[in-house]
Amino acid sequence: EVQLQASGGGLVQAGGSLRLSCAASGFTFDDYAIGWFRQAPGKEREAVSCISSSTLSTYYANSVEGRFTISSDNAKNTVYLQMNSLKPEDTAVYYCVAASRLSDLMLGECDYWGQGTQVTVSS
Repeated sequence: EVQLQASGGGLVQAGGSLRLSCAASGFTFDDYAIGWFRQAPGKEREAVSCISSSTLSTYYANSVEGRFTISSDNAKNTVYLQMNSLKPEDTAVYYCVAASRLSDLMLGECDYWGQGTQVTVSS
């Protein structure tokens, strides 16, 4: 069974940090791009960051570039999202997603979706 298990969300003050983890199983990890989408109430779903497990190419949304860092530990089939300098506008449910190509993932054409983890940033 394909699983994308997201964890690491929580409540943090503005300027603080969190690290999200996505543990993947049930498919060939190295053949996929893994990333994070987020959705807040009243806002459109947004691609936050993605990484190709094979080439390590990355993508960042303009709103998070310079503050967030995505990384992949292929030995553990796990992708991490280090979030620094968090802002209240980062508050959302963050979803771990996967696609066969990074370009597809950036467009929202995902093959697999995981359960979200809540990130709340207080002012």
